[in-house]
Amino acid sequence: MMGGGGQQQLQQLSQELEAIDEEIEELESEIEGLRTRQNEVDEAIEAIETLDSGSTVQVPLGGGAYLRAEVQDIDEVIVDLGGGYAAEQDQDGAVDALERKKGVLDDRIDDVQDEISELEAESSEIEQQAQQMQQQMQQQQMQQLQQQQEQGDE
Repeated sequence: MMGGGGQQQLQQLSQELEAIDEEIEELESEIEGLRTRQNEVDEAIEAIETLDSGSTVQVPLGGGAYLRAEVQDIDEVIVDLGGGYAAEQDQDGAVDALERKKGVLDDRIDDVQDEISELEAESSEIEQQAQQMQQQMQQQQMQQLQQQQEQGDE
């Protein structure tokens, strides 16, 4: 007989499912952030490819303030390399560096999506276990009721 132990196991499975769901939500949020960064990289690539020396641009200063500026030399693009480092690159070099950064973001998104898939599979397994346990508990309760009725009929 399962009795109280079965309820305890069901509760434990339920808690495991909740933890998995929270983890999936965090990973989905991470993907959202990575996609935002990808879009920013795409916008930067597009800007670098379409701007010429002498173009007028709006430079964000922060706090919603912008300054108009003229691009002196499109072959003097400063690109963040990560780890607190940046390097001046020509137009093509800057685009290449940004494309590599985008590739790293793509790889990370793929890795996170794989993690989500694994967690979803684990969640499905746990849900199946919980359903089987519930069915077993219901069958045992039905058998107990039948036995009680049979004893009452005697």
